[in-house]
Amino acid sequence: MKYIIDNRIILSRAPEGPLAEYIVRFERAMRGQGYARYSLYRQVLLAACFSEWLRKRDVALRGITSDHPQQYLRYRARRVRPSRGDAAALGHLLDFLRHERVISTEKKVSVRPLTPAERCAQAYEQHLREARGLARATIINYAPFIRSFLKGRFGGGPATLSHLCARDVVAFVQHQAPRLHPKRAKLLTSALRSFLEYARYCGEVKLDLAAAVPIVPNWSMSSIPRAIGVDAVRQLLASIDRTTAVGRRDYAILLLLARLGLRSGEVAFLELDGIDWKAGQLSVRGKSGQRSDLPLPVEVGKAIAAYLRYGRPRCSSRRVFLRARAPLCGFQGACGVGSIVRHRLQRAGVDAPTYGAHQFRHGLATEMLRQGASLGEIGELLGHHNPQTTKIYAKVDLDALRTLAMPWPGGAR
Repeated sequence: MKYIIDNRIILSRAPEGPLAEYIVRFERAMRGQGYARYSLYRQVLLAACFSEWLRKRDVALRGITSDHPQQYLRYRARRVRPSRGDAAALGHLLDFLRHERVISTEKKVSVRPLTPAERCAQAYEQHLREARGLARATIINYAPFIRSFLKGRFGGGPATLSHLCARDVVAFVQHQAPRLHPKRAKLLTSALRSFLEYARYCGEVKLDLAAAVPIVPNWSMSSIPRAIGVDAVRQLLASIDRTTAVGRRDYAILLLLARLGLRSGEVAFLELDGIDWKAGQLSVRGKSGQRSDLPLPVEVGKAIAAYLRYGRPRCSSRRVFLRARAPLCGFQGACGVGSIVRHRLQRAGVDAPTYGAHQFRHGLATEMLRQGASLGEIGELLGHHNPQTTKIYAKVDLDALRTLAMPWPGGAR
């Protein structure tokens, strides 16, 4: 006898097994995330089949673990042609069951104990995150270098930092740096200095070994920032169809990049509570996790309001910008905004320096400089904590610099 769920999903028979009573609630939860009818049907069907498989193996509800979906998919692949979304569908099912607190929320972890060097690197990462408040991206970039340094020096034995000497530091850099791009090599030395300063702060190292880290040649401000031009921005914005929900979203995102110079991550993590409509301000979470208030231009505010009123799907997420496809939620990171920029530039056929989002930040700074803004004003808008970061824009306005050039003594050449 057929089994019908909310007049939408039709199964050949009623579900059986430990998950039977949760199938309807699972369907409604997935529907609330914006999945289309066929995708809903596939997920519900797979959940019902998985429940039947669990019943045949006498697996109780509380006995379900993260291993069971992989076992079932291997079993299923021997009988029917696998679908690309099967693993993701069962992942959604387990997340739903954990959210409902009907199965354990503990996920499978490696049973291999950490080596002393790995524990030391882990403590350093915690220090960067909690004591220094560094951005997640910085920690992700630093950590592999430090793990490699400690593993090479101590192997699986005790990580006795007091045994480190300048020779260890120099040998590591000499071995690793030639294999890396100059910018990565400079990042390696920055990470190593940071770790050695941490080791000294903890009292494990008495000498200033950070001073022993060799300098990798990588001239400061050796290249001019690649900035998108004003005309290219105007062409890009004009190419967007703002009668669609996706168009309204992308237009608002690009305006935030072009008019306020926000980083892609700052746009991705912008929250509804971060917009003060009465004061005309945005509260933005920067690289270091600190909040800063920025003025909300009328043009940008109207674009965001249009998306919120006529384009943003109903969702419990507090993020301003949501994915256009299910599951309806905020972007996982800066890559989502970068993907929108790349797609829109390609679609509009704009001749831009790159396909990245950071060129809008450079473009805004360059245009502000040409309009007479000081480096201090530019740095304040862009959220630069160090004035040296803003100085890179001092050399991009070539036309203004030419007016300061002295005439050639020998006349025109």
